Amino acid sequence: MPSQRNTLARSLNDLGLAAWFGGSLMGAVGLNGASREVSDPRERTRVANEGWGRWQPLNAAAVGAYLVGSTRLLRANRGRVVAQRGVGTLSGLKTLLTVAALGTTAYAGYMGRQVEAHEATDGGGVPASGATEPGPQTPPEAAEAQRRLRTLQWAVPALTGALLVVDAGLSEQQRPRQVARGVLERLSPGE
Repeated sequence: MPSQRNTLARSLNDLGLAAWFGGSLMGAVGLNGASREVSDPRERTRVANEGWGRWQPLNAAAVGAYLVGSTRLLRANRGRVVAQRGVGTLSGLKTLLTVAALGTTAYAGYMGRQVEAHEATDGGGVPASGATEPGPQTPPEAAEAQRRLRTLQWAVPALTGALLVVDAGLSEQQRPRQVARGVLERLSPGE
């Protein structure tokens, strides 16, 4: 198989995925965690939502870069996907994880907007124990959105972290010996 460089595609894939993973993890640990330290319970969700709102454009760009890079890498390696044992399986897993991470990210954004909508209707703030922790005075709809966000805030970095591991496996499969062994195994599946 001819050797070709895919530096731009790999960079878009890797940097986009790194920002998506790192931003979601920092948001869960740092931003959402720090919201508990805001003294006014009505300001806790507002401060967290403001931070997530500022991150949103960069996160969208990171996800977009990852999708462009990942698609270009898949296209560049389509011959290996078919010819080398194991590449198709990992590529399929990467696709499933990507769809799950996209869906989870979108749903988390939607839930965040549900909490934010209550800020506007409840006179400037939702009383809460933290960004993802309802308090005794939290309206029921906002509390339900916060409970879902408590799970989602960990699901996004878990899924994107799994994507990083799968990408590492796909990179390892590009070593010349791995390519040769995978192609030979594909050609002689009965052995």
